Amino acid sequence: RIIEAVHFKIDHLDHHPIRSSSALAKMSPAKIGAALQPSAPDLDILGDQVTIHPGGYVEPPASAEAPERNLVEHMARFRESPLDFLREISLYVSGSGWRAYEDVIGQPIYYAGFSDNMKAMIMRTPMLQRRIQDLANKRLDVEVKEGLFSQGLDQEKQKSIRRDEIVSSLQGVALGLTDGMICKMESNRFIRFANYSATQLLTRAYHQGIHVSSEEVLRLRSVAETAAKKKHSIIFLPCHRSHVDYVSLQLICYRLGIALPTVVAGNNLKIPVLGAFLQHAGAMWIRRSFGNDALYTTLVQSYIDTLLQNGFNFECFIEGGRSRTGKLLSPKFGILSFLMDSVLSGRVEDAIICPVSTQYDKVVETESYISELLGQPKPKENLKDFLSASSVLSLKLGRVDVRFHEPWSLRSFIAEQRARVSDAKPSSGLSDPLSRQSRVRLLRTLGYKVLSDINAVSVVMPTALIGTVLLTLRGRGVGKSELIRRVDWLSARVRAKGGRVAHFAGAPTSTIIERGLDVLGSGLVGTIDDLPETTYCAVDRFQLSFYRNMTIHLFISESLVCAAMYTKVKQGGGPENQRISFDELYEQVGFLSSIFRGEFIYPTAGLLPNLHRTLLGLESDGVITLTRSGSGAPPPPPNSARPDPQNVESIELSSTERKNGRENFDFYNFLLWPFIESTWLGAVSLMGLTPPSSTQTHTWLDIRQAQETTQILGKTLYHQGDLSYFEAVNKETLKNAYQLFVDEGIVLVRKSSTQNQSSSALRLAPEWTPARDAATGSIVPEGKLWDFIEKIAKSRREGKNRRDGATVSSRVLRLADLVGKGLFETAAAAAAGGDVGALGVEDQSQRRARRKQEARL
Repeated sequence: RIIEAVHFKIDHLDHHPIRSSSALAKMSPAKIGAALQPSAPDLDILGDQVTIHPGGYVEPPASAEAPERNLVEHMARFRESPLDFLREISLYVSGSGWRAYEDVIGQPIYYAGFSDNMKAMIMRTPMLQRRIQDLANKRLDVEVKEGLFSQGLDQEKQKSIRRDEIVSSLQGVALGLTDGMICKMESNRFIRFANYSATQLLTRAYHQGIHVSSEEVLRLRSVAETAAKKKHSIIFLPCHRSHVDYVSLQLICYRLGIALPTVVAGNNLKIPVLGAFLQHAGAMWIRRSFGNDALYTTLVQSYIDTLLQNGFNFECFIEGGRSRTGKLLSPKFGILSFLMDSVLSGRVEDAIICPVSTQYDKVVETESYISELLGQPKPKENLKDFLSASSVLSLKLGRVDVRFHEPWSLRSFIAEQRARVSDAKPSSGLSDPLSRQSRVRLLRTLGYKVLSDINAVSVVMPTALIGTVLLTLRGRGVGKSELIRRVDWLSARVRAKGGRVAHFAGAPTSTIIERGLDVLGSGLVGTIDDLPETTYCAVDRFQLSFYRNMTIHLFISESLVCAAMYTKVKQGGGPENQRISFDELYEQVGFLSSIFRGEFIYPTAGLLPNLHRTLLGLESDGVITLTRSGSGAPPPPPNSARPDPQNVESIELSSTERKNGRENFDFYNFLLWPFIESTWLGAVSLMGLTPPSSTQTHTWLDIRQAQETTQILGKTLYHQGDLSYFEAVNKETLKNAYQLFVDEGIVLVRKSSTQNQSSSALRLAPEWTPARDAATGSIVPEGKLWDFIEKIAKSRREGKNRRDGATVSSRVLRLADLVGKGLFETAAAAAAGGDVGALGVEDQSQRRARRKQEARL
């Protein structure tokens, strides 16, 4: 008989180092109190027994084990320990202890007949039946108009029979779509096998396992127990950076005995073998786009209603797809609108929202992300590529940190928000109709609240700290002692901003940095040893920016202020010359905030309160000096941009910051400069959309090709020295920039649909279109678009061998014009081939024109 003695411990965040009794004996009473101050409890899981240790638990001195462990430890391998490997398999097969996954917290799942029961419930939903009847009647009306029924007394009988045929046919279609969509939680034995397999794979890649907060998971279990009694669903809304996201959350729920959620997954992953495996493990397949398919849209809503009405847990990614840049993306409102409508309509009593943050020491897919961001098409998922990537599963990528925000009621959130809506009566109920504008506002508020909650519990990993420091220092590299100092400073700043830093049982910073560098590898961070001091340098800055972007949300307010101040600081001269008035600062911060509203999540207090709070924080940190008006000073002039409750007249760098080489001021700028560069690049590319003199002004250009040529322009400018950051050419940021231009009315967009695909085209709005010189035909650098570019350029970083001055150099305009002419040639070739508006699939003539344009560059 095999006796199991497996010891798991769930670590908590920012836990003070655990010390032995002998170590405590050497400490002063004050230090002992600090070492043992109350903190979140640790959780020991020994077999089936759960033991809670209070805050400040001191591990017995005889124990040689690490004071903190993972939720999922490294599992045995056959080659290393065949007996342990067989023992683990036998425990999963027999369903020993928690592995049995029986009597879970939540509604019954993983039993024979689960799928049939779910399909029957979905097909019975009144919403779906009404939609089928409505579609049948519409089809019948069409057939009547087409004269498909003979005239006579039996016409109504014919129509009735035909209606029944159409309804039966639609029900068959709906049943087939349902079978392909729903998750099929049929076998308890299967989920035990799936959990064991997933744990094996995950611990091979992330050899330090999954870490969670004991306080958070205990709270989650308590919420799950209450929700199960009320038959309410828990809706997990995680951020999405990797395919490992849903694996890690499923493993945590399995290990804690919580009913596994149904996970919304794109049908691009529905590939042979793997697709069926995921569907039986909890995946719910949906199309990437619903189009105008009313039946499919209703079917998705009916499925979600059925899940929530019966208390089944649910999971979808708030950002839609995976973030390729490392930071949170804007929320996608598709599935979120279905969830909100279920509760808002009254079809579902309530549901519990649980935002989830998943952070990694290193993300498996970053290399493929960089390829996609540089414009290479995303490869289609297939089993062959999945199996060929098995070498990744043997890498040592560190650990995964999963954090759960305090869950909250969706019904209560809607009620609170409706009380603030002007067109909602104080006594109105949730089922009362809302205007379209109010629904959109409510949905946006819900989406951004979830993102804010995810940011609030996100953990900054050591690799993110290292990447941020390396990319926010001037120079080619940094010495080891300086790297340690700046990582300590950054960790303190993260905590001061309310963020969380992953802890490692009180290990010194040098050890944590060595561990982080080992995970990042020499491909990202290089080491130069043949020097008086070990020096580190960023090798792949583009890929390293993924980890830097994991921290930017904490410092976005400071970065905006410093980028606005840089408009004066870049001019050089003495402190007086670099001083900026409050009105000038307010205007530039407001401008930068508006152009990055699609990139970042701002505090909800508003521009002016956030600005004052940020200024006071930077003053307290010794970065800036505020000059305030005296008590007898006159009030701000009537044309002043704002009332100033703090009486701040001007802002400048503090003397301490100047003595320290502007290191903290530069740090905040370095975080934002790549995004400023990317938006500037996108705006400059719009100059190239000025129609040539020989071209009609209403020519429409393919928006996808315009964005691709913007990347070509950016790469050219980078290699010629007119662009400071290569990551500024990344596709996602440029796409956000183009969306900004659409929102601002700078470009006009029209959409076109064909049988096989849909596409979009754009052109400059007339009032934003620059003029051309009548003699030379070159673009004249003036007008609204030029002023817009200049305003962005004011906060751009100065290059080493150039100065931007007040204008963009003539060669930048020439290159932008050259790129634009290639687009117009492509559009002309498409129009000559009968593709009106330059929309549709790129044909041979378009490819020739594009290659000719690339050859010019």
